[in-house]
Amino acid sequence: MNFSESFIRRPIATCLLMLAIAMFGILAYRALPVSDLPQVDSPTIQVSAQLPGASPQTMASSVTTVLERQFTAIASLDSMISSSNLGGSNITLQFDMNRDIDAPQWMYKQPSLPRSPCCLPCRRLRHSER
Repeated sequence: MNFSESFIRRPIATCLLMLAIAMFGILAYRALPVSDLPQVDSPTIQVSAQLPGASPQTMASSVTTVLERQFTAIASLDSMISSSNLGGSNITLQFDMNRDIDAPQWMYKQPSLPRSPCCLPCRRLRHSER
């Protein structure tokens, strides 16, 4: 008697065994700890700039826009979110998942990023502040 002969002679037992295996598979599938959309932290850098006393409009036009233009030259930049408020500006840079954010030297190897902020406004000191 070979292996398949017992299943051929007992079709009801074969159907019950198939049903039991299918139910076990469904229960096991539901118990898997795999998520359809896993939580992944993408590489992110937050840049803050301050210009005390500047209005939000001044921050947006003089500081945030200048920095955004410079940051768009960075390779593998995925998204950029910025906000300007009274005396401050915040820019959040989000990169591709393949970017190694722990290696800071990548920023200084970009030829289009200036090393000195020559385009940004500087705060002029009054005589009494010196």
